[in-house]
Amino acid sequence: MVLERVQKIIANAGLMSRRRAEELIQQGRVKVNGQVIAIGSKADVLRDRIIVEGRPLQLQKRLYYAFYKPGDCLTTLDDPAGRKTIFHYIKSGERLIPVGRLDFKTEGLLLLTNDGDFANRIMHPRYETKKTYCAFLDKAISKENLAKIERGVQLEDGMTAPAKARTRSPDGKEVEVVIHEGRNRIVIRVFNALGYGVRRLIRTHIGKLSLGNIKPGKMRELSYQEVQMLMRDSARKEL
Repeated sequence: MVLERVQKIIANAGLMSRRRAEELIQQGRVKVNGQVIAIGSKADVLRDRIIVEGRPLQLQKRLYYAFYKPGDCLTTLDDPAGRKTIFHYIKSGERLIPVGRLDFKTEGLLLLTNDGDFANRIMHPRYETKKTYCAFLDKAISKENLAKIERGVQLEDGMTAPAKARTRSPDGKEVEVVIHEGRNRIVIRVFNALGYGVRRLIRTHIGKLSLGNIKPGKMRELSYQEVQMLMRDSARKEL
């Protein structure tokens, strides 16, 4: 369970400003699960019933999906050049935003939501959400270069943060990398800087959430427990 201050929940619902919500709470005109609350009280927006001045707080249904982004498509709504985007595959009638981006040729796990706070927690560098990638290289990686990835690699825009790296195949061409940075094309640039070409790149995890058995171009709705797991991980970084 991830709790948020009730005044923030009310403000995010677009009903009123946070200051006005605080005034109503101080006046005893806000209840959570039938109990009058005080300033500082928290609630779980996905489960708790919030009453404001006698009326249930009407919240937009929050949607959370895991999507397998295929290669050769853009993480955007449309493209002036006419290239295929993720919304070629997504047929939901809801307005969803991608949580972060995957490069045109990079495939794998991408989150989609209509919850801006959730998206920010996953994307913002301060929360250090880990992403796991599987890279298929043009030649076997050496132990020395695996160690360099774990220490940090110098790129044109600065040194990368320490990461985790290990081989996943006997020939040493399949490498798993766990990072928390979101710089553009960072995984490919790291391998290129070390002298390797990346033939295929798949994001397999965001935090503890796995791509699982989702097929390319398909998506599934996240469970309450999965959303909470992702939120808990980011909440720990906020402390």
